[in-house]
Amino acid sequence: MVFIKDILDQIELFAPLTLQESYDNAGVQIGSSEQEAKAALVCLDVTEEVIDEAIQLECNLILAHHPLAFHAFKSLTGKNYIERCMLKACKNDLVIYAAHTNLDNAMGGVSFKMATMLGLTDTHFLCPMPKGEGGSGVIGKLPKELTEKEFLLQLKQTFDVASVKHTVGTGRKVKKIALCSGSGAFMIKDALAAKADVFITGEAKYNDFFDVENLMLLAVIGHYESEVCTKNLFHDIISKKFPTFALHFSNVNSNPIKYL
Repeated sequence: MVFIKDILDQIELFAPLTLQESYDNAGVQIGSSEQEAKAALVCLDVTEEVIDEAIQLECNLILAHHPLAFHAFKSLTGKNYIERCMLKACKNDLVIYAAHTNLDNAMGGVSFKMATMLGLTDTHFLCPMPKGEGGSGVIGKLPKELTEKEFLLQLKQTFDVASVKHTVGTGRKVKKIALCSGSGAFMIKDALAAKADVFITGEAKYNDFFDVENLMLLAVIGHYESEVCTKNLFHDIISKKFPTFALHFSNVNSNPIKYL
C-alpha cells in the first residue's frame, strides 16, 4: 500500500521545500497526505477541467507545478476558478500538491530537464545558491556548433512551439547555451556574464530584447511551453521509487495564451 505522503516524500527528497522562493506556496494545498494513494494526475496548472479529469480517472492526488493558491483566503465562495477548484477538490477528497520554485531550483530540476531535451552537455547551474544546495537557470554546451537559425529551428521543434520570439542575432555560430524556465528574464545579465551565445526563457519584456544588444541571442518560447516538461519530471521522480504506481499525464492544455 502506498500513501500519498510516500509519493510526496519522494518529490521533496528531490526538490526540498526549503529551496522554494520566499514568495512561493509550494507543498500540500488541499487535503490530507495521510490517506492511501489510489492514482495521481500530473499537470502544469490546476484548472476546473483538470479537476474533472482527475475525478474521471479516479485519482485522489493531483501533482502540479504551479500552485493553485498563492494568497490567503478570507472566504471560500466559488467566486473565481481558484475557489471553484478548491471547493470541487474538497468535495471529491482530492489532494492537491504543488512543486514550484523548489522544483525550479533543484539540481536536475525544470531547467535541467529543458537542457536535456536540447541535448546539452556539461550542464550546471547558471546561478548556484551560496550554500550549493540548488540554484537558478542552467548553462551547458551543444554537441556541435550551429548557426543561430539552425538552433532556433531546433528549439522550435524540441518544445513544439507555435513561434519563437528572438532578437535579430549576432551572426555568429552558437554552442554555449544558457536557459531558465518560466519567467527567467531576470537572469539575462547572468547569461551575458557567463558569455553564453544564447539565452532561452519562457517570458521577457520588450526592453529585455534591447538589453542583450549584439552580445547574445535571446529566445523566448512561452511560459507554458518552457515548463510543460514538468509532467515528465514528476513521472521520472516517482516512477523510480514506485514503478507500478498509477500515474497519469493530464491531457488538458492549460495554456491561457493562444496563437492565431
